[in-house]
Amino acid sequence: MNPALAYRSFSEQEIITHSRQGMLRSEVDRVAGLVGITDKEMAAALGISASYLHRLKNEQRLSQDASERLLLLENLLRHALDTFEGNAEVVRGWLRTSLRELEYQTPLQTLDTVTGYTLVDRVLGRIDHGIFG
Repeated sequence: MNPALAYRSFSEQEIITHSRQGMLRSEVDRVAGLVGITDKEMAAALGISASYLHRLKNEQRLSQDASERLLLLENLLRHALDTFEGNAEVVRGWLRTSLRELEYQTPLQTLDTVTGYTLVDRVLGRIDHGIFG
């Protein structure tokens, strides 16, 4: 079985707890590696600049807001991998495809807001249940 599919999503309480502690910069690379998200895309999804992301050392902690977004992103990517049967290439392409349900934005473009994470997760849920468009 694909290890990505065996992953248990973070609960809301775990997201709060880990966000308050601050996630390590090294976790950004691990999450990005799940489906091949670029540093620029990661920075946008975390609400930080790409230059700031590059300056952080692996052992440095992200802010509470960026940590929360990282945890939400990991849950979202795990959901997408589950939806698309562990195919990271398909997930990567889907994240960069304009969707009518997102007013013709890509899922990655909507992740600049926390509400965008919820919307993208709902789209995945509809795909899971065979409801397209």
